[in-house]
Amino acid sequence: MDRERKKELTASYLEKKKIGGILGVRNKLTGKTLLISTTDIDGYMNRFSFSLSTNSPIHVKLTSDWNKYGSEQFVCEILESIEKKKDQTDREFTDDIAELLNMQKEKMDPALLY
Repeated sequence: MDRERKKELTASYLEKKKIGGILGVRNKLTGKTLLISTTDIDGYMNRFSFSLSTNSPIHVKLTSDWNKYGSEQFVCEILESIEKKKDQTDREFTDDIAELLNMQKEKMDPALLY
């Protein structure tokens, strides 16, 4: 790869909008949900797809139900998303997502959370 192309790819990556937020990995049979906070929603969704394709639970808390009901009973849903602001540090972005997670937990029935 030539130097100019490498610079273009790097600039493109750095300009890409960063979208983070709260995801819910939900068991369609039981209704139980595992809340996930992430600074990269697309990356986590790809990870979940890979988890389904390899039939391996994406999180240890899901292992028992994953093995009992099967991977096809789980879906990953975006519950809330935010875009990282240009002047926002990574730490501030992470803190904002943590606050979203706390608010989401308050909205949900604790009996339906993993």
